[in-house]
Amino acid sequence: MSARARLTPPTPPPAVAYRLPRDGRSVGWARKELRRHLQAWRIDTELTDTAQLLLSELVTDAVQAPTAQAPVTATPPIGIRFALSAGRLRLEVQDVSDGQPVTNKQAKEDEVCGRGLLLVDALASGWGVVYQGGTGKTMWAEVALGSGGGARRTGQP
Repeated sequence: MSARARLTPPTPPPAVAYRLPRDGRSVGWARKELRRHLQAWRIDTELTDTAQLLLSELVTDAVQAPTAQAPVTATPPIGIRFALSAGRLRLEVQDVSDGQPVTNKQAKEDEVCGRGLLLVDALASGWGVVYQGGTGKTMWAEVALGSGGGARRTGQP
């Protein structure tokens, strides 16, 4: 073996993206994939829990977003993306709805819907919406790694 050869696995990519069906089952699948990638990126459990909750709320919003197309089977998939960059984890969820996300500050404790973006606002270090000019939107949320958000990398990078 060469003196320059290394037996360490390659570093995982700093970003991954998926296309998922516009279906409620996609929420759990997205959480599972995020957890898997955060483990590979050696991100601690506290951030993993927060990130999974944020992603769940964003994917749920995309799955439930109204579209101009009537049959659900003809609805284009949603896109998800996770990226590590500059000390931040960025979560993005794209759908075909141009509808404005609504934060329902009047939602009662026993209501099933209406508090998702309030959770995103409380837990994320930043979040927003980017509209694609009539073809949908991308909702994003970020969580800081390290001081400030309580999240940190574990082990060696």
